[in-house]
Amino acid sequence: MVTLTNEHLQVNITPEGAELQSIYNKQTGLEYLWDGNPEFWGKKSPTLFPIVGGLKNGSYEFEDKMYAMGRHGFAREMTFEVSDQTNHTATFAIKATEETLKKYPFQFLFSITYAIEGNQLSVTYTVKNPNTGTMYFSVGAHPAFKVPLVQGDVYEDYYLAFNTTENAGIYPLTADGLVELEPMPYLENSNKLPLNKALFYKDALVFKELKSTAISILNNKNSHGLTYSYQDFPYMGIWAAKNADFVCIEPWCGIADNVATTSQLIEKEGINTLAPNEIFTRTWAIEMF
Repeated sequence: MVTLTNEHLQVNITPEGAELQSIYNKQTGLEYLWDGNPEFWGKKSPTLFPIVGGLKNGSYEFEDKMYAMGRHGFAREMTFEVSDQTNHTATFAIKATEETLKKYPFQFLFSITYAIEGNQLSVTYTVKNPNTGTMYFSVGAHPAFKVPLVQGDVYEDYYLAFNTTENAGIYPLTADGLVELEPMPYLENSNKLPLNKALFYKDALVFKELKSTAISILNNKNSHGLTYSYQDFPYMGIWAAKNADFVCIEPWCGIADNVATTSQLIEKEGINTLAPNEIFTRTWAIEMF
């Protein structure tokens, strides 16, 4: 286990999937991360790479060859190497192996850097392309935050506050996890989404047109919560397992296959391209109070 600590925070990360295990604020005395109860959902904050969401029939085609890959890719199941570790920062990295090449025909260098400053945790994804040709990939976050945060509160005391007034629909998911082509009206001239557990009974709320660059988890009983900020993630998922005491805020550079997919990787909605020797970075951050 890797621990980052300062006067405000103690953050624990396991090399298994480079996954957050705890975000504890020493000033508030509160744990902000879901506890991973396997009765509901055994993960806490998996990283989604090299795909986000699911593939139609669990497979895709690239250069006339079919590849099978599970939901959200394989990075979350790999053991990362740790480098550049200090009290305040640590970098976790993986690269292609014989096993990954069976699922994903690219060499890659993928790293996640966690850093704390004051009461803020930042997370940076870096993708490097060591191939001689173009690399195709997606990457996304999936952290689950504890709701309610404070003992005595209930789930329905909490709400999500967007930093911009939104007019955005949600894109329904089919029973096998494919994204429908047309949105359903959802946020209408509003920056507030009250939380209740029934919101997620039909899977995630998937957005493509959000303008906000930050979403806060707030409540009606006290001043505790968090603000989750992100830049240049075009898709957003908001999700919780059925009746579980958490909510996931998931900025994505990529999205599950839609119902009209050709299953060609280069035509996949939201796919990112990286030229040889190019580097892609994205960062999200959480401020806890």
